[in-house]
Amino acid sequence: MKPPSYLALVSYCESFLKCHGDNHLGVGWTRGRETADRRYKVMLEVIRGSSAQVSLLDFGCGASHLLEYVHRHDLRNIDYSGLDLSEQFLELSKAKFPQTRYYQLDVLREPEGLPEFDYVLLNGVFNSKCLLSFEDMFAYFRAVLTAVFPKVRVGLAFNAMSKLVDWEREDLFHLPFEPLARFLEESLSRDFVIRHDYGLYEYTTYVYR
Repeated sequence: MKPPSYLALVSYCESFLKCHGDNHLGVGWTRGRETADRRYKVMLEVIRGSSAQVSLLDFGCGASHLLEYVHRHDLRNIDYSGLDLSEQFLELSKAKFPQTRYYQLDVLREPEGLPEFDYVLLNGVFNSKCLLSFEDMFAYFRAVLTAVFPKVRVGLAFNAMSKLVDWEREDLFHLPFEPLARFLEESLSRDFVIRHDYGLYEYTTYVYR
């Protein structure tokens, strides 16, 4: 059986790890740790309230750099779990954080295997489309969020590349606001926030119950 086309994204991400190792370049962030940390901060600001304990799934966790950010900033209210399709990234994450819960799961094939969480973060999962067409990537984007949102108790966050740029890279997923908003309203929730305020060529969206 031919593997689903979206699995090419996994191999694409693993190529960065092979070339660069366990750092921001190894997970595909090309502009330095400071910009990666800015993404983690914005992603975590989906959490409403500041002190209550919350369960959080880092969907597409890669090398668990989000968890490293949580530890550096002493965010003790976050009960972190990670999920990835890549065995290479999961082996690396488990070696660094052996007490952390990790899932190797394809939610499009086994949605019933995903537990519920207060929050799910999909950081960088939809930024690159590799060799997929825009239509195939948009279909994958909709399918993943449709499968994940029923497992979310409070909210989820994801990012995608902005259309408000001087030029677009063919391998990146530049998602217009209008089809995004229409999909969210029709399929997930009318309660969403689009953030384009943190100085990168992307935006982050929060979707709440």
